[in-house]
Amino acid sequence: MLVSARRHCSLPKSAFVLPKSAFVEPGVFRPARMMRWALLPALLALAGCGGEYRLFHPAGPVANAELHYTILNTAVMLLIIVPTTILTMVFALRYRKSRSATYDPTFSHSLTLELAMWGVPLIIVVILTFCTYSSVFLVNPADPLSLDNQADPGAVAAPLNVDVITTDWQWIFVYPAQRIATIDDLVVPAGRTVRFRLTSATVTNDFYIPQVAPMIDVMPGMTTQDAFRVNRPGSYEGFSADFSGAGFSWMQFATRIVSPDDFSAWVKQTQAAPDHLNMARFMQIAQPTINQGAKPLYFSAADPNLFSEVFAAIQGGQVFPVPEDIDTKTQLSNPTAVNSGEAKPKS
Repeated sequence: MLVSARRHCSLPKSAFVLPKSAFVEPGVFRPARMMRWALLPALLALAGCGGEYRLFHPAGPVANAELHYTILNTAVMLLIIVPTTILTMVFALRYRKSRSATYDPTFSHSLTLELAMWGVPLIIVVILTFCTYSSVFLVNPADPLSLDNQADPGAVAAPLNVDVITTDWQWIFVYPAQRIATIDDLVVPAGRTVRFRLTSATVTNDFYIPQVAPMIDVMPGMTTQDAFRVNRPGSYEGFSADFSGAGFSWMQFATRIVSPDDFSAWVKQTQAAPDHLNMARFMQIAQPTINQGAKPLYFSAADPNLFSEVFAAIQGGQVFPVPEDIDTKTQLSNPTAVNSGEAKPKS
């Protein structure tokens, strides 16, 4: 199973067959008609791809900035690709041997051509440099300036800090200040900046919420940072975008943006959860677990220093080996029992 963000399209082979109408008579080729027909497969491809492309529906300042500069950079690069493609076809047709084009052996240079060949690319490079330089700071995972540029004037709450730890194949979210934790369920308040510290207890993963947060590596024995803010409540899907073994296809998590009041109520409810999360409990949770359906778990009395303890353990050589005979087709009937060490995935 591939990550759900991907879309697949299929077209009949006939869509790529050049029709006879592109030729007005046998052996006489008309490029203008050919170009019109050449656009047909592209239009059919766009029409055949159903579903919503999440990248084109950003829900926060960081995702908005990414989409803006992606479109801008693509448009600027098309200023090179499209004219170059057209001119290549024009020159190939205009100066082909059968046309007997005029040859001028005295031609040495053209100021207009020189300016076009050197000036236009130089201007485009300058524009791309400026766009790249600006966008790097706007979407910098550690401190994206786009959060400051689009800040809500009424927002006065301090950023919400969340520690993220990945295992095989689950996402653990620890809220140090609230002393709670969840598995595969990220809940944050609308209108409040959320800052993440991320590390992995196993292999490298990619933390990615297409409509909200840019992709960032989550690596064992290392820490990375990310941040986002969404000003309106909504539900989104996050997932790992880096293949990590047998349970990769199920390594997803819900991202719920709720009102500040609902977030406070949720925190209070989670603080009453019967299960607690400390290092000993984490050692059970971190065992390879295929959580089909991303069934969430909740913990109260979460150790606020758990992130640092896990980071130190991984740097010290702690590993969680995956059984070679793990059954990726087994549906876990009781993920809570598996995570508590009472049961293990069937092999």
